[in-house]
Amino acid sequence: MPKLIPKEIIKQIKLLRQKGYSLPEIKKVVNVGHGSVFRYIQGVEILPEYRKIWHSKRGGSFKRMKLAEKKAEEKADEYIVRLSEKEKLIFLSALYWGEGSKGDFGLTNSDPDLIKVFVLGLKEVFKIRTDRLRISIRIYRDLDKDKCLKFWSKITEVPVSKFVSVNVLDGKKNGKLLYGMCRVRVTKGADVLKYIRALKNRVVGLF
Repeated sequence: MPKLIPKEIIKQIKLLRQKGYSLPEIKKVVNVGHGSVFRYIQGVEILPEYRKIWHSKRGGSFKRMKLAEKKAEEKADEYIVRLSEKEKLIFLSALYWGEGSKGDFGLTNSDPDLIKVFVLGLKEVFKIRTDRLRISIRIYRDLDKDKCLKFWSKITEVPVSKFVSVNVLDGKKNGKLLYGMCRVRVTKGADVLKYIRALKNRVVGLF
């Protein structure tokens, strides 16, 4: 059961928000959890006399975020210059371990970068031809079907005419990615699947 917040604390949270206090600043003052503060500041407008200060804080947060992202990218560039075939193989095994289906050699996801890396890895590492890829798409009814199909065709390099199925679901996407989900299945991939599972088991044994 959620902890009850005294009315005077709730009032203080809203007043601080009106004065342009950020969520972390409010937490420090009232000693209340992140979720509770977030709930009570929803819809609370910053008073006109404090908006300039509020915007300056937001600008500072944005700059700090961008600086942190740049440092992270520089650090990643130091560690990863290129991937060897062995590293790609291990990465593919990890992808399949986390996102792959258990019954056959297939993987489903809504992240286009993940699907693209998986498809390219299959072609480069396992020499699997495009004509062995079976693509199935799942989208919501409010999405642009043609746009989604063209998008996944570009990502997988498989013509829309070769897609196995397109499943249109009732309802709306409700914050999901704009292009639905893509399933990539490999025909006659039993041997490769056994190899990937063996790699996974080997990695488990080394930790």
